[in-house]
Amino acid sequence: MEKRKSERTELTSRLVIKSLSGGAEEAKEVAIEVTDVSKSGVGFTCMVPLEIGAVYEGFLTIWTKEVLHCFMEIVRIVKNENDYSYGAIFIGMPDMEVSRIEVYQTVNKNVTD
Repeated sequence: MEKRKSERTELTSRLVIKSLSGGAEEAKEVAIEVTDVSKSGVGFTCMVPLEIGAVYEGFLTIWTKEVLHCFMEIVRIVKNENDYSYGAIFIGMPDMEVSRIEVYQTVNKNVTD
């Protein structure tokens, strides 16, 4: 049984994140590989260990080449042999950005059916 609240869509994209942990360390941008995205969150892989529960600022490049500015909370971490797989939920995603993801999913589903 599917436990996710929203339909997931695979999206070939890149995401750059910066920690908002407020520590003395300088913000560091890290490239990650998006594996799937929905209106409620994103799955991705990354070579850098991140913290569960931490909120990161992100810049997600979508299929139209537009960049969505978002904030994500890490809710799942799986350590793989060479990298980490993460699940994150969007925090305060504007309705307009959510709509863009939903429109893409609808068009993509109609094309593949």
